[in-house]
Amino acid sequence: MLLRLRNPWNSMWPELNRIQSELERAFGRIGLNELGKSSPATFPAVNVWEDNDNLFVEAELPGFELNDLEIYVNGENNLNIKGERRQPELEGASWHRRERGYGSFNRTIELPSDVDADKVSANLKAGVLIVTLPKKEEIKPRRVEVKAD
Repeated sequence: MLLRLRNPWNSMWPELNRIQSELERAFGRIGLNELGKSSPATFPAVNVWEDNDNLFVEAELPGFELNDLEIYVNGENNLNIKGERRQPELEGASWHRRERGYGSFNRTIELPSDVDADKVSANLKAGVLIVTLPKKEEIKPRRVEVKAD
């Protein structure tokens, strides 16, 4: 006869994991993670995509002007975006809600392939920065012609 001992903790672990996930999600909504440890949000939010010739980095930067930003290509595959959002001066007024962050940021994005740093361009329009990073010629896809004998 096979005797199995039942461990009551085995049935509790999935429920405890679910509760921990719910708490982490709730703390994450208010800018805290790992059950109460404060961490700064990653700013600005970015998208990175590519076509055959270029990589593109799109960053949301509402309220920024060109002179608030510095963009660098470090090495062949790192993009650095630096900037500062200044808090508006309000005289004779008081805040009721302040959800937008202010201050400086420095964000480095590792790119999925090498780029030609001399040909990088950037455009800021309606609060969205789009950086166009041409790929190096040697990494662009090339069509190979197949010959028959």
